[in-house]
Amino acid sequence: MPHATFPPPKGRDHMKQILILVPLALLAACNSQSSDKADPAADDTSSAATPVPPQPNETSPPNQPAAAWDLASSGEGTSLVFPAFGDPAIRLFCPARKGEILVNVPAFRPIGSEERLSFGSGSAVHALVADTKGDRQRGGVSGTGAVPENLAALIGGPISAVYGAQNSGPHPAPPQDLARAFAAACGKGEPGQAPGPAPTASNIGACLIQDGKRLSVTPLRAVGTEPFWGARIEGRCVTYSHPEDLQGTRIWTRYSAKSGGGTWTGALGGRRFVLTSRPQPGCSDGMSDQSYPLAVELTVGGEQRRGCAEPQ
Repeated sequence: MPHATFPPPKGRDHMKQILILVPLALLAACNSQSSDKADPAADDTSSAATPVPPQPNETSPPNQPAAAWDLASSGEGTSLVFPAFGDPAIRLFCPARKGEILVNVPAFRPIGSEERLSFGSGSAVHALVADTKGDRQRGGVSGTGAVPENLAALIGGPISAVYGAQNSGPHPAPPQDLARAFAAACGKGEPGQAPGPAPTASNIGACLIQDGKRLSVTPLRAVGTEPFWGARIEGRCVTYSHPEDLQGTRIWTRYSAKSGGGTWTGALGGRRFVLTSRPQPGCSDGMSDQSYPLAVELTVGGEQRRGCAEPQ
């Protein structure tokens, strides 16, 4: 720090000036040093951005639907698809009464020299024969073969598929009730059990179970017009039919009880499916003289439909 020079003292007045000027000079020097240190340009690291670590409690936006599996049955067979909404990442399909299984991954690219597609969960892996030309109907690549004896184990946890160097998953484990129902539809029950028949209208045990608890839901038959449609409700399973699908497609939904009725929420063809019932004595289908005790509203394929329902 440079030394301040002062004129020689001349009496008491000059001594007072010295006593005032010395502290002021020291204060000015200190402020100059502090200003130099506070200058951001003097510190190379002061301008570097510090990354903010992700917060463990952050969640997805409330309007973003959680990914889930979808199980659907029709006269052609039974499919297990992930996710239920949007474009499928993986689908498993068992044609009716053929003893075969198909695994399709739309994102896989066909490889002319690769004829094996494997799928499974954990250490349980099964290889299928892949079509090297790809799956024109579903997109991507599909593998087919006989339904494996350990199917329940193959879909009992997070599911992955591998085709050459391409991987899909692991995808979240399907809910146990859906996995059991799919294995039963394919003719393979729990490990150690004898193969069972595909689900029928009278074999609906899995439809009455939700979150490990038995549902108490009155079976219903719903009808609607303009356009014509119908639905059979058994527990949390809704078999939806229309003129182009007279046998109907079974949709595995989540059931919520309402006052005097209920709501069944699921997915059909990757789109939202919601059926709601409520008391309305004298409900008319508009085509006959028959009256029903319940009114229903249906959201399917992006359309809103109305109808009536009665216990069956």
